[in-house]
Amino acid sequence: MLLKMVLKAIGRQRRKHYLIALTVGLGVSLATAMLGVMFDVGDKVNQELKSYGANLNIVPKGASMLGELYQTEDTAAEAENVNQENFIPEKELYKIKMIFWAYNIVDFAPYLSVPVEINGQKIILTGTWFNRHLKLPTGDEVDTGMTALKSWWKITGSPGDDGDTSGLLVGRDAAGRLGLKPGDSFSAKAKGKAVDLKVRGVFDSGGPDDGLIFAPLSLAQELSGQAGLVERVEVSALTTPENELARRAAANPGSLSRMEWDTWYCTAYISSIAYQLEEILPGARVKAIRQVAESEGAILTKIQLMMILLTVLTLLCSALAISNLVSAGIMERSVEIGLLKALGASDLSIMFLVLLELFLVALIGGVIGYLIGLGLAQLIGLTVFGASVPVKAAVIPLTCLMVLAVTTVGSLPALRSLLKLEATEVLHGR
Repeated sequence: MLLKMVLKAIGRQRRKHYLIALTVGLGVSLATAMLGVMFDVGDKVNQELKSYGANLNIVPKGASMLGELYQTEDTAAEAENVNQENFIPEKELYKIKMIFWAYNIVDFAPYLSVPVEINGQKIILTGTWFNRHLKLPTGDEVDTGMTALKSWWKITGSPGDDGDTSGLLVGRDAAGRLGLKPGDSFSAKAKGKAVDLKVRGVFDSGGPDDGLIFAPLSLAQELSGQAGLVERVEVSALTTPENELARRAAANPGSLSRMEWDTWYCTAYISSIAYQLEEILPGARVKAIRQVAESEGAILTKIQLMMILLTVLTLLCSALAISNLVSAGIMERSVEIGLLKALGASDLSIMFLVLLELFLVALIGGVIGYLIGLGLAQLIGLTVFGASVPVKAAVIPLTCLMVLAVTTVGSLPALRSLLKLEATEVLHGR
């Protein structure tokens, strides 16, 4: 009997209930799309930001910081005292892809610098991996190197090749100072050794790297006499924005409780990834490039906040629209409601009947809106990030809560007017 009354009531006000379903559907579709993208935007934004460089720097624990601080040149005595504690073994670098958060390590590249003399001018030649294929003990294979790490560089000519031991990638400023262009051959001297080199490409990084020359790592190791060694490694990792727990751990991991430690260690904070890299490379220390890490967290937080605000505003607009539609519907049905009260129906039972009608219509609109929202999320993902947005299970209960909240909030003003209706006044046409 109750279902029959509800269906007849919906049929009598078909147009208004269509509008209510449409309003709920539009609100839920936009909110679902925003939530779907928001849950996935962290990875998407991180992937985009990782195309702009490294956020971790690995250096040997024994490396002297004097030259960095005072920009002094190595003396002959210092050169004689150089030992392996000031370098990282190249053969150990595969371990970077074997930490707990190995899949969050997007790219990494080692560097070894050596001063050389070209055309009578002194300049720094930096050896690196341009594009190195690694086979891990786990059986996995990865490709990494500076070409992927510095993907925003604009290169004229050919990019560097690890197999071409005489081919160089020259920065724009260095090429201008030395009078070099792609295809030029020349001789370079370093520590009494002379080698014939050739410019394969000229790059424009838009930064200080434009004053450098990059070569295959094996060439720099040969010129410097540091076979199988590197002086630093840049790492690009997907990270989670840091919170208070991560900042406490970065300052002093020993201050954490066991539960806090587990949470921190098993979350992709930049500090926890740095800690794990130091665990697996005991002869190195890992420093986060704070400007990059903090900007990533700030950008991600602002994007997520914007999406939450858009979701809330969308739902509020839907609630206001529903309130107007339900209020108008109750006024049209005032005689019917007055008659029900005159026949002995309580305010509570009438409210239950109205809410049941409303929730049934809202449920239909919510299901349709959820399906449309999934499509909108895919459209946003493909348009903005060039990748699809996976369906998150958490969005379904949130959608149900949104439908319930929007419908309830929207119906409150109408229910208030329903309670004020007096059967005698309505039935007498007042």
